[in-house]
Amino acid sequence: MLRILDERIADKQIVNLLKEIIGSFPAGLPLGNLTSQLFSNVYLNEFDQFVKHKLKLKHYIRYADDFVFLSEDKKALGSILPAIANYLQSHLKLQLHPDKVFIKTLASGVDFLGWVHFFEHRVLRTVTKKRMLKKLNHKNYDSYLGLLQHGNAQKIKRLISIDLSYKSDSI
Repeated sequence: MLRILDERIADKQIVNLLKEIIGSFPAGLPLGNLTSQLFSNVYLNEFDQFVKHKLKLKHYIRYADDFVFLSEDKKALGSILPAIANYLQSHLKLQLHPDKVFIKTLASGVDFLGWVHFFEHRVLRTVTKKRMLKKLNHKNYDSYLGLLQHGNAQKIKRLISIDLSYKSDSI
């Protein structure tokens, strides 16, 4: 990580500040930290360039450390996995999570960023829905409604409105 920052950022005072920030967390940067999002984009740009220029894959999406490859050829997807795993390990000291690598058909939906994406619509992932209902309160209600605008979520919108009004009545 530090090597990549040194290569990408010309201002050495900024690099030293970033090194201090990174070093201030004994177990690495917290996932929700804004700097984690920034650093994931700087760090994984190396991976983006590998995918684009070496593997020459056209249908690739990445957000922070989540990524998806799309292909009509299931065997081709399976054959790039070792190259991806090898690159991540040897160049970035990262590993693919063994429980989070899937090769699926588009018809079964693509699970990405809290949603399951289909050709014509998207639905909220069940785990995301449960977490949202557990954390729902008056302060984050509008934020969740904003999130739900991006998919087929009419039922969950009604459910959180009912849940929130129930919580208001019991206070």
